Amino acid sequence: MNVVTTDLPGVLILEPKVFGDERGFFYESFNARAFKEATGLDTQFVQDNHSRSQKGVLRGLHYQLENTQGKLVRVTDGEVLDVTVDIRRSSPNFGKWVAVRLSAANHRQLWVPEGFAHGFVVLSDYAEFLYKTTDYYTPSAERSIRWDDPDLAIDWQLESAPLLSAKDQAAPLFKDADVFP
Repeated sequence: MNVVTTDLPGVLILEPKVFGDERGFFYESFNARAFKEATGLDTQFVQDNHSRSQKGVLRGLHYQLENTQGKLVRVTDGEVLDVTVDIRRSSPNFGKWVAVRLSAANHRQLWVPEGFAHGFVVLSDYAEFLYKTTDYYTPSAERSIRWDDPDLAIDWQLESAPLLSAKDQAAPLFKDADVFP
């Protein structure tokens, strides 16, 4: 697998080796040994999640303060713009973000370490979004930040207003959010 660094240290784009011919394609979406060799991370995943969303759905920006989750995310159908924000107050990159297009066509995966908020918007008619997490989902530890926070100024590449959950509509601004030390 090819590992591409981003402007946020620790946030990595993973490009698997895809073997294709007239029948279709094959690739290993996860191999613990290859992941460790490529990234240097000895990560244990405990939960797999799968969502399907229609065009214009924006999920995020989400994170957990306790039971923090590293996430390995990918798209198996459609395309999303995936956004990661450094929310570690002690980081020199605090408040900075990166956006990466993930799609079924490009097979890219994104490693989102603990200490980062995460979200995505669906660019295609719909998208199937899968991700592995390093800890279990704990509703009481879940936090969020407004997707349209003016201090973050994230370019979501939207054509119209996004479709949001009630939770995401009520998310606090970045300056008022609970973040990591």
